[in-house]
Amino acid sequence: MNIGLFIPCFIDQFYPEVGKASYELLIKLGCSVDYPMKQTCCGQPMANGGHEKDARKLAQKFVEDFSDYDYIVGPSGSCVNHVKNHYDTIEQTQVVTQVRENIIEISDFIVNILKITKIESSFPKKIGVHQSCHGLRALGLGIQTELNIPNQKSVVDILLAHVKGIQRVELNHPDECCGFGGTFSITEPDVSVKMGLNRIEDHLQQEIEVITGIDMSCLMHLEGILKQKGIKVEVKHLVEILNSEL
Repeated sequence: MNIGLFIPCFIDQFYPEVGKASYELLIKLGCSVDYPMKQTCCGQPMANGGHEKDARKLAQKFVEDFSDYDYIVGPSGSCVNHVKNHYDTIEQTQVVTQVRENIIEISDFIVNILKITKIESSFPKKIGVHQSCHGLRALGLGIQTELNIPNQKSVVDILLAHVKGIQRVELNHPDECCGFGGTFSITEPDVSVKMGLNRIEDHLQQEIEVITGIDMSCLMHLEGILKQKGIKVEVKHLVEILNSEL
């Protein structure tokens, strides 16, 4: 398979270690990976802010940058969801349709395309998992408790189950929003921070050392609150854990 690695702009700027871990992990799992050097923002911030016309230009550029790949793999459920489900604002050519069909979040790709459920990694810490809203409800990557569907499976739990030394704790509210919401955290900061504090308190009650998840945007929001409050809890993207001591 010819894979194009999609690293969202905020990861490129603020969390390059997540981009590196994504690349390294895919290579170690036997993938042929290319990183299109001209890639930029997928357009989600503009679209969320109501600037649909400007966002279309970024959508068209994204399609041009990633049109030659069998799969477009990215470590962000939110950005992947935007391309997959919200690129209906541009003309639906065959190439656009192909890109929308071929983009996939990295943990989903590992479990459901590569069919790999066990990765020999080590992370001897007590962790809590934050289920981001887009990955959970838009991409179906986790357990949606409100649906009361038996035998639901989370790709994150499947992959973490075999990490050596890890202690995965159960939260009181496992799929509650952290309050980030992209531009929502800017336009409604008080509500956003309060929601984030609620999520952090749930983790702290379980005495976790690390909060992990598949969306660095949500983790960035939680990390900002943790640092502001002086709370000694780390945040790590799932790929960083899976790539540790592989």
